[in-house]
Amino acid sequence: MKATVVQFETQGPPDVMRHVEVEIPDPSPGQVMIEQTVLGLNFIDVYFRSGLYPLELPSGVGAEAAGKVIALGDGVIDFKIGDRVIYGGGPPGAYATFRNFPADRLIPIPDGIDDETAAAIIVKGITAEYLLLRCYPVKAGEDVLFHAAAGGVGQIAGQWGTHLGANMIGVAGGQDKCQLALKNGYAQCIDRKSENIVTRVKALTNGSGVSVVYDSVGKDSFEDSINSLKPMGMFVSFGTTTGEPPAIAPSRLQKMGSLYITRPTLVDYMAVRSDMLNSANQVFDLLQKGVLSVTIGQRYGFDDIIQAHVELEAGATRGSSIITF
Repeated sequence: MKATVVQFETQGPPDVMRHVEVEIPDPSPGQVMIEQTVLGLNFIDVYFRSGLYPLELPSGVGAEAAGKVIALGDGVIDFKIGDRVIYGGGPPGAYATFRNFPADRLIPIPDGIDDETAAAIIVKGITAEYLLLRCYPVKAGEDVLFHAAAGGVGQIAGQWGTHLGANMIGVAGGQDKCQLALKNGYAQCIDRKSENIVTRVKALTNGSGVSVVYDSVGKDSFEDSINSLKPMGMFVSFGTTTGEPPAIAPSRLQKMGSLYITRPTLVDYMAVRSDMLNSANQVFDLLQKGVLSVTIGQRYGFDDIIQAHVELEAGATRGSSIITF
């Protein structure tokens, strides 16, 4: 089977990526072959391509795709040919027309949810699930600060956090992005371009600060994040779009009110198949109930992947982005 895949031989800017034709072998035991229909675009793709995360080269790129099972390897019993499936994670290589993939890392797509919607929400949704329900379990009535509130994860988190009864405060860059955040569950949105984040947080929380900050920005937002916390608050650093946050001495955490810091990853929270399926099922259930919705802000063609990465890195995207064939 011939497949067109996106690869790079050196890590670097978006133009290191190339479309190449490769031969895909029959699926190995425990694998299925997928004819992919829609790809999800995520910032982790940038981390791998740019060199933030080390890789053996040459490498594929991409972590999320939906499609149809067209061949089964020996020992696969949970899927049949024709099943619609999605995955979010695993070794980079989702940017491809066809792909072999471990069956135990696949998620069935429920009837009533199309491939585009599934690809737009699954990684963002399971990220929001583990952040809000497991990494720091958000409780009703708590004040929560979420950076990049207009992004794909941010929009889902705003809706989900509000569903849990939390007071969701978003941070976004510009009034247009703040308006988008407010449409997706946030009670308030702070415009980081024109407002002082810490001052606004204190004003919105009667001077106490928030119980938890979810921060995927990194270096540029670190001080604002930890200074927005109430005593014994939790700083959750789950991304580094502006670079790694600086090191911090434990004694400073003590002096600021016995703060907590954690750096979770999707890989760890989805390592056990039952956890992955439970997370995905919660996302799909809330989507079908109308609690969650997903905004597909950008649709790119398979030939436009370089442009997609340029716009993603520049912060020019809104909501979720997908790549279609």
